[in-house]
Amino acid sequence: MANVFDLCFSRLSISCQATYFILFISLAQPQNIVDFKPSYLTATGPTVTALLLGNVSDISLNLRTVSPSNTTGSIGPPSCVAEVTQWVLTREQVGKTAVRVQLKLDKSLRLCGENETDTDCCPKPLCVLETIQVSACVGGTPQASLLIQARIFALLLPANAGSENKTVIPNQVYQPLGSCPCDLTFGACDVRCCCDTDCSSEDLKLFVSHCLPGPFGGQVSPASDYQCSVQSLKNSPDWFPFLCVNSPPENNPYLGLFYQGYTITPEPGPSFQSPVSPAPVPVNVYIQGSPILTLNDQYFTIPQKVFGQCVNNAPVAFLKNVQVNCVTLLRSCPTGSPLRTLPTDLRIQVKNGQGGDVLVDVIDEVAFDLSQFISSTDAPSDEGLVCENVTLALDYKLYWEGNDITSITVTQTVGTITFNSSVALTTRYSAVFLNGELMDETNSGNPGYQVGRPVIAGVVDTLDNNTGLVQRVSISLWKPVSDGLCVSAEMKPILFGENSTSGCLLPVSRHNLTQCDLLRETVTSLQNNLVTATHVAKSGNPDPFTTTDWVNISFLTQNYSTTMEDSTNSCYGVPSHQHIHVWSLITGMVGGVPQRDIRALQVSYSMSPWTLDCGGGDVSPCVDPTETQLFPITSSVSFTEILVNTGPPKTRFQINFTEYDCNRNDVCWPELAFPITKYYTGEPYSQSLAKGLILVFFFITASILGTPWRQIRQAWR
Repeated sequence: MANVFDLCFSRLSISCQATYFILFISLAQPQNIVDFKPSYLTATGPTVTALLLGNVSDISLNLRTVSPSNTTGSIGPPSCVAEVTQWVLTREQVGKTAVRVQLKLDKSLRLCGENETDTDCCPKPLCVLETIQVSACVGGTPQASLLIQARIFALLLPANAGSENKTVIPNQVYQPLGSCPCDLTFGACDVRCCCDTDCSSEDLKLFVSHCLPGPFGGQVSPASDYQCSVQSLKNSPDWFPFLCVNSPPENNPYLGLFYQGYTITPEPGPSFQSPVSPAPVPVNVYIQGSPILTLNDQYFTIPQKVFGQCVNNAPVAFLKNVQVNCVTLLRSCPTGSPLRTLPTDLRIQVKNGQGGDVLVDVIDEVAFDLSQFISSTDAPSDEGLVCENVTLALDYKLYWEGNDITSITVTQTVGTITFNSSVALTTRYSAVFLNGELMDETNSGNPGYQVGRPVIAGVVDTLDNNTGLVQRVSISLWKPVSDGLCVSAEMKPILFGENSTSGCLLPVSRHNLTQCDLLRETVTSLQNNLVTATHVAKSGNPDPFTTTDWVNISFLTQNYSTTMEDSTNSCYGVPSHQHIHVWSLITGMVGGVPQRDIRALQVSYSMSPWTLDCGGGDVSPCVDPTETQLFPITSSVSFTEILVNTGPPKTRFQINFTEYDCNRNDVCWPELAFPITKYYTGEPYSQSLAKGLILVFFFITASILGTPWRQIRQAWR
């Protein structure tokens, strides 16, 4: 090839230089980056769809009508000049590298009538016959083309779309819907179908004695046995004809099986008693758990979580505190509720539960530190999108007294958000009920714990007068959100009677594993944040001033010393798992509901070694001191019910011979003679003894006169 190149340019051949110039232009020409699938279509309807695959970010679509050349018969190259056609071109992004291209005919396919002046119709049955070319262009240069051969015929609609004759369905109360099911041939007599109206009297004489029986033969509503016309002298019962009924065939009980009857409400008749005035309409009196209503009888709602998802309009229940965080991924500025809420939308009238109403008082606050609300997914920029007056938090305070809501205030926190493409926004919504100025602390039972209610814990706050007041705190488990890291994880309270396990992830680098003591202290600090209490309440409604209502929490600490020493890539004795064990006891029953008390609560830790995993071809964590790996930190809770010992252990006789135990069987053989004993007090002892002796006499007599005694006497003789 090099020799040919030197030979050509040495002789300065014009044809050789032209060949290399064309080759250079072809190599410099960029290849097609997009392609239509398919590239050729035949359209017989008003809609055509194709896919454009490839780099479609800067692609523009142009549509024109083309025709083959008269000399060559081929269609020219694609063009980026759009023309006016009778087709409408739409595009839809279906992926990063795919666009759905759809063409729809902008013309009616109705066939034109005679002397019709409307142009939106088809003058001939072959309505559309043309070739359309769709070009995909980048900067005025065509990259791909789609050819569509359209051959569409007009729609031929009947002059009379439908008949006005309606089928009259008989009333099934008096006439069955299918009176003659065996009439299968229209306008002809069906053999053995005696109910066929097309059969003449001469036809019926041929098979009158062989008519099809049952409902198929037309006996849809057979006459009842009590009809006087049904019974004959041969098979008539002894009460016939004195008790038979003469009734028309329309009054047939079988017809009642084919329709749903009407229920008529009886009207009250005249009465000599004085009329009773109706009771007044009761007002909406609030009780715990009932929904709060607005003045126009709508639910008073705030965003809440339902089945783990945030719902914008969830009703607020009376005396039920609510506190939720909702995460929303923003790609543009919000325009509607709840992220863009005006003060006028919050200032509504709510029923107070006593026939009146209260107006929600709105307090506006502006947040300048958005660190607790924003988790950016891209680097901040001064040229990003700016969203002003975004609602970041709505904190409601509802003041109550008895069954009455005295006032409602809401603090609306707004802020300005700046982002480039997207941002994760965490909004806060809460509603607390205050009796005076103190927040209502809900209990977990009365008196014992109820399953599913939070476990109440606390810490002792020593006052100046040496009176121990227990301040309530919660015992929590990990509640991972978003990326599952411990730094962004939340906490959820443990619920009584529900075993649970959860955790989060902690990024650890090789540099962290060189400081094992600091790593163990960090993990221990994270686990200690879950249980900050020192006492746990015995019952569901503890008294904060009574120390006997609380039980000390026991912590089991383990020594970090281990037989294996820490190395560069591993640390041993890391308290990665925290376990909370709760012992409860059923102390009684209230209204059939068992009342459970907590007798002990123990917090323990499980140690585990943390070692960097450099397998699978990823050795960067073991080489780069700043590269991290994720290690799990878990927490769990389990509940154990203490069984009550009801008495001494049973003997082997009581276990094996349960049929003699009167407390465990309905039939008690040891008490067969109970009526004749002195323990029976239902009647005087003399009468019960006499009746017992009479029963014994009858038993002996029956035995002597019975078959066994008779056989014994015959054998004796």
